[in-house]
Amino acid sequence: MSNGMLRRAQWAARAFAGYDRAAVDRIVAAAGEVAARNAARYAEWAVRETGFGVAEHKTLKNVACSTGLLAEYAGHDYVSPRADAATKTVSVPRPAGVVLALTPSTNPVATVYFKILLALMTRNAIVVSPHPMAKECCSDAARTLAEAAVAAGAPDGVIQVVEDPRLPLIEELMADPLVSVIVATGGTPVVRAAHRSGNPALGVGPGNVPVLVDRTADLERAARLIVDSKSFDNSILCTNESVLIVEDAVADRLVSLMRGAHPLSAGETGRLRETLFPGGVFDPRFVGKDAGWIAGQAGIRVPAGTRVLLAPFDLAVPEEPLAHEKLCPVLGVLRVPSAERGIDAARAVLRIAGAGHSAAIHSTDPRTIMEFGAAVPVLRVSVNAGNSLGGSGVHTNLPISMTIGTGYAGGSSAGANLQPGDLINWTRLAYHVDAPFGDFTGLDPWSSPEGPVPRYPEPSNARAVPAATAPATPAAAGPDALRAEIRRLILEELASMARR
Repeated sequence: MSNGMLRRAQWAARAFAGYDRAAVDRIVAAAGEVAARNAARYAEWAVRETGFGVAEHKTLKNVACSTGLLAEYAGHDYVSPRADAATKTVSVPRPAGVVLALTPSTNPVATVYFKILLALMTRNAIVVSPHPMAKECCSDAARTLAEAAVAAGAPDGVIQVVEDPRLPLIEELMADPLVSVIVATGGTPVVRAAHRSGNPALGVGPGNVPVLVDRTADLERAARLIVDSKSFDNSILCTNESVLIVEDAVADRLVSLMRGAHPLSAGETGRLRETLFPGGVFDPRFVGKDAGWIAGQAGIRVPAGTRVLLAPFDLAVPEEPLAHEKLCPVLGVLRVPSAERGIDAARAVLRIAGAGHSAAIHSTDPRTIMEFGAAVPVLRVSVNAGNSLGGSGVHTNLPISMTIGTGYAGGSSAGANLQPGDLINWTRLAYHVDAPFGDFTGLDPWSSPEGPVPRYPEPSNARAVPAATAPATPAAAGPDALRAEIRRLILEELASMARR
């Protein structure tokens, strides 16, 4: 099955690599628009299937990763060659080919939308492997976008999905030489497996976001943004704040302004710690659940409408469970005597987990903001913004992304928010420095397909012929050629069975 899917994707990628910009833009627009029309439906489906998150918030993410992406990259061109007379070079974009996209259960459909649209923008074929907990909504979403893309002129098989993702199959896919690049979003084991596969991989590490509030911050704004961010989709985004670090001088005032956040007593914090981290390990039952339900499980009474639980602790050390990542609306709170000590505490939090990922600061002092950004070992810092949507580019001018690169500090080859440009390479035509440069005005090696693109001539679960002998578009030669091709495949299959 996996080899058949990848052969089909390879066929589609080869055909798609010859499309011009107008054809690509038409396909991307069709897929993005159908994704946006179904944003709310898939958000509700994802919550129903996985059991966590907030449908309203997932809808926002689905829109951001559909029409939001179309707006973000409107006018960007990842298809046309670029001539530079000053350097005497011509740059020709070269798609990766076949992208294997591993998507998480936490942001399932948004990540499917995001990776599919990036692949289409760069003329790549993509095979989506959804998380088993979200396979139904993700499979349906991928099929919906595939139908829209093919109807707009994309090659058959340019978008495919693994309907029943199981570990042996995923490992087989990741190791297959037909895969050009793996884009892995998920837990650490998934990302490490992608890097071990032998294929190029863009993987990301876990978050554990510290947010520092110093005495110069606009406290009312900071309080509102932190609560909104920590409660967004019940903290399912890896960019959500994990530990609030606040200067003593303003801590009481900040907490009093955090409407919808309930501060816990020392005894309540102890009960919550034991409930969330039995044996010191986070219980996944609490991922994406709402604050009231979590409090109830710990035997804690909270006011109706509580969106975030504030759990104070004293030291950011590995032995303190509340200093670790919590994909639920529980925010650890650590008081510090000064901004300098707060920076030290943020570094300590990131030493526990989350290196390379994200951090946030609320301050009006440029010196403190600069010192914080230079000291914390992360590659994105949200300033006076909630980090859930700040680090992912929705509420900042960072690229909108559901895949957050953690760079060398986080053990990843990707250092920025994943962008379309990460799925292409560029061939450089470089003139001798003394040679006259040619006139490339209006030259473009690509073209729009004329008429409907032939369907892939082979079922996705059949054995495929070696790439070197497989015809590019056998159906284009007519029904006789197609029948001959199918007959040849059947004979090869029979011969292969006889040799076993």
